[in-house]
Amino acid sequence: MALPLLEYKPSSQNHRVKSFGVADQNENTPYIYRIEDVSSYTDIQSIIWAAYRQVFSEHEILKFNRQVTLESQLKTNAISVRDFIRGLAKSEAFYRLVVSVNNNYRLVDITLKRLLGRSSYNKEEEIAWSIVIGTKGFSGFVDALLDSEEYNQSFGENTVPYQRKRLVDRPHNLVTPRYGEDFQEKAGTVQTDWRFTLDKFYSRKSKEKRLAEGDPRKFADLAAAINPSGNYGQRLSSFDIDYLAAVPYRGGNRR
Repeated sequence: MALPLLEYKPSSQNHRVKSFGVADQNENTPYIYRIEDVSSYTDIQSIIWAAYRQVFSEHEILKFNRQVTLESQLKTNAISVRDFIRGLAKSEAFYRLVVSVNNNYRLVDITLKRLLGRSSYNKEEEIAWSIVIGTKGFSGFVDALLDSEEYNQSFGENTVPYQRKRLVDRPHNLVTPRYGEDFQEKAGTVQTDWRFTLDKFYSRKSKEKRLAEGDPRKFADLAAAINPSGNYGQRLSSFDIDYLAAVPYRGGNRR
């Protein structure tokens, strides 16, 4: 039996702000794409690309990530904008780019930004939705968001989701999913950079670590630090030796 969604509430008054404030009167205001405003082929294409930008993010919109079947169904009014968003979020491309590279807590925050147009209120909300992911899977989590009362009131059937809360830092749809702290620790560029690979296998420090215990090469630096003074043989010429004085003489005087 699926667990009910845990109760949570906004932890700041800012979370209750419905608009961008002053930004509603300037160029930062998000443009709202509605199917009711479509009057030409160009308009429906604009809605499709707005959905891609919101769900996939601009730097992830590549040709092989496109969902051609969903696009065709939306153009022929076979599905609503909400179902188009649902299909994008449940696609293999979205799973590969976003779901598979994050833990459940960060996945909740990113998905809320993409589908509900806001970040998570607090850790309590992340925990509540992560339980939904654990019990219903990511597909069930997407359905729960898109069928929620919040989504109905904010976007309904025919509006592309957009960032509807206060603008902090950059737009939500530009948050890079693959650079969370967990992902950096597991498979980030820090571990796979070629410079660290070279250092690992070719630096003297790394080579010494791989030497067996007791290997004299481990103590090369210690031996060099002693700096002993040399004890070389004396340079002596045969002309400097007094042979007569060196010959033993027993008693009497020398003649």
